[in-house]
Amino acid sequence: MSIFYTKEHEWIKVVGDKGTIGISTYAADQLGDITFVELPEVGDEIEKGEIFCSVESVKAASDIYAPMSGVITDINDELESAPETVNDSAEDTGWIAKITIIDIDEEELLTTEEYDAYIETLD
Repeated sequence: MSIFYTKEHEWIKVVGDKGTIGISTYAADQLGDITFVELPEVGDEIEKGEIFCSVESVKAASDIYAPMSGVITDINDELESAPETVNDSAEDTGWIAKITIIDIDEEELLTTEEYDAYIETLD
């Protein structure tokens, strides 16, 4: 398993050609109390860098961008009734969607260390 991040604060855990996507703990903290997650549909094809869902909080609504291209195979429907799960566990039980990755060699993702260094520059 490998985990990668985007500069837009999404993460993807990759195992073989499968990926689990969510937003980073940093993003969840910046958004504040999350009140709604607009989930994608199973079967949707998503393209790297394109909006595939959104998250609303008491502060703002934020578009969520696909960190890799793929086909949605599962969604975390627990978020429909408990969107605060993203705040409580953004990088674990607060995942948003699972995909079958179309292009495993897509570039421009950050390692955990690179992402941590990047967010240090934002504060």
